[in-house]
Amino acid sequence: MSVGPLVVEVVLTFLVAAVVLYRYGNWYRHHIIVTVAVLIAWYFSMLIVFILPLDVSNTIYENCVQNWVEKVSAATVNTTAHSNISVEDVNVTTTPPPPPPPPPQPHCLKPWSFVPPGVFPVFWRIVYWTSQFLTWLILPLMQSFTKAGDFTFGAKLKSALVDNAIYYGSYLLIVGILLLYIALTDLGLDGGKLRAIAASASNTWGLFWLVLLLGYGLVEVPRTLWHSASTIHNLHHAYFYAAKLSQERAEANERVHDLLQSMRALGGSIGPGHPLRPHMDVIESKVPAELLDRVRRHPPPDSPHADVPSEKALVRLHKQLLKALQCQRRVETQWGLVVERVVALEDTHRNAASHDTAFKHSTPPHRHPLLQYIYTPTIEWVWRCRVRGWLLRGLAVCAALVSMVVVWSELTFFSTSPALSLFAVFLNLAKASYDYFTIEVISSLSMAYIALCAYSTLFKIRVLNLYYLAPHHQTDEYSLIFSGMMLCRLTPPMCLNFLSLIHMDSHVIKERTEETHYTQIMGHMDVIKIISDGFNIYFPMMIVALCLATYYSLGSRLLSALGFQQFMVDDGLTSDLIEEGKTLVSRESRRRQRLEDNAARRKDFTQRFGGGESSASMYRSARQRAEDLVRPLKREDSSESAQLELLGGCEGLADYASHTTTTSSLGGVGDSGDVEAGGRSGGFSLGGSGLAQYSRSRTHRPDKGLFDDV
Repeated sequence: MSVGPLVVEVVLTFLVAAVVLYRYGNWYRHHIIVTVAVLIAWYFSMLIVFILPLDVSNTIYENCVQNWVEKVSAATVNTTAHSNISVEDVNVTTTPPPPPPPPPQPHCLKPWSFVPPGVFPVFWRIVYWTSQFLTWLILPLMQSFTKAGDFTFGAKLKSALVDNAIYYGSYLLIVGILLLYIALTDLGLDGGKLRAIAASASNTWGLFWLVLLLGYGLVEVPRTLWHSASTIHNLHHAYFYAAKLSQERAEANERVHDLLQSMRALGGSIGPGHPLRPHMDVIESKVPAELLDRVRRHPPPDSPHADVPSEKALVRLHKQLLKALQCQRRVETQWGLVVERVVALEDTHRNAASHDTAFKHSTPPHRHPLLQYIYTPTIEWVWRCRVRGWLLRGLAVCAALVSMVVVWSELTFFSTSPALSLFAVFLNLAKASYDYFTIEVISSLSMAYIALCAYSTLFKIRVLNLYYLAPHHQTDEYSLIFSGMMLCRLTPPMCLNFLSLIHMDSHVIKERTEETHYTQIMGHMDVIKIISDGFNIYFPMMIVALCLATYYSLGSRLLSALGFQQFMVDDGLTSDLIEEGKTLVSRESRRRQRLEDNAARRKDFTQRFGGGESSASMYRSARQRAEDLVRPLKREDSSESAQLELLGGCEGLADYASHTTTTSSLGGVGDSGDVEAGGRSGGFSLGGSGLAQYSRSRTHRPDKGLFDDV
């Protein structure tokens, strides 16, 4: 007996949970306690999905062995009774006849993933009760703690407790109603019944959420796969998303700017010796250096800030600033990613219409030499322009068929004679021949698809900027904790629902059947008695109704009518946003191309003329001294006054010309070059006559230098 398959599943599930958390979370920025808590919540939730098929196959084997033992015991009892009756009736001392042979043993072969008895009960107790303790006690408190703007641990904990007072108060109200119900029905109260009531309430809450998520995911997952095969559809959707993201980007930058101005106004009232100065230093430490320098360069606002300098005002500012900075970072990252995605889709669309079978990029990709050798332009063209679309369409058709099987099984899982649930039919066919591998494959694929539909919907939900799971390490701590809470609450009722689909829950099908160790520890798919009557009928009906609503996009149309614009093909506003997004992405692409060209020219200049950073810094210092000598022109100055101002500094210009000649001979830089000062680049050249040549440039355009356009 070995637990090797169980250990492999445990390790692989941990890797999957860690990879997903790494994609959405930020291990370097988030607190280590938050990261560990969310990882445990995600890991234990996924662990139930991956390990439950092993429990199903082991339960079938143990039930087979138990049935064989019962048959042998019954045969032994019948033989003993028959021998006693024969001896008493005949009353002759004779040798009793030999007992009949036991019935032939069925094919109760051990499954390849057999787990020793006693392992699963301990395993499920640890996984289930740890996840429930996290989702109902620890994570809600931690969620409020992370968004608190206080400056000490005790103050943050107090704010979190106050924030959760209503949350825990509702729990106490529900518990009081349940205890009153038990007292009125005279059911008695002990530890086992308390655990059953708690599990029943948790399952009821999770099942209603599961209806909403499955009703959306069973339709949206196949439709997303089908639309992903169309380059035009993806391109239009990317343009639409870019237009919305551009507006969100402007709002995020404006929000950060307003908060920084508020911080500057409060900071002006809090001097170095002020008691609140340490709190202000904490707030300023959370602001990026470039934003802080930009704020300090501007003068403080003339009007005094509305808030009087106080600890409450700083706490409120700290909380709002953390949220605004996180939103700004997320939007900026998503903007860069959507531009890259649009460029890739445009390249795919252009190459698909081309007769050349070699994929051509508008911007050369940066890949490893080994990958470039394997992933040649021809292979890339075949994959992106021919194979990928048909593969996604095939996956979409398979997903649609599985979704219909899930919906049909939800409608008929309570019927046992005959069994109408297709999952139960497939499992019974494999059970008849004790094909444990097929049983585990059917259970794993079914559980994985149901979990995919539910989890993908959860990861797509966005409640304004309060809850939003963004990939590429852009999810904040609050949203990560909320997702961990939801996964811990959804997974147990989802697994119990699957056991009902395969007819392994006796409380649902109302017949005696083998039950898994998970059901024995977790409980049955029972809900509170107040709503338990008829729940098994209304539950699948709600899934069908939500599937129909998702198929006809009723939710998107409702949100669009309320002002939250959604991507709909037959909408005029969507077309306008598509055109706007196309223009914005094109402008951003041209800006990036100019930056790359400028960087290439600077690199070429450095390689051709040498000198490195020393000559560049010397040239920048010379340019800076020249700018200090010349007074900047104002818009209202006339041309005559400008000429007089320039003529007044002729001595300084002559000195600068001689200094430039000396610097050129030392640094190896000619009369013109790439000059960078204060974030600007341009060309500046003086000939041998100095001022005379500069005066002629006012009326005659000089010859264009090699690096004048840089």
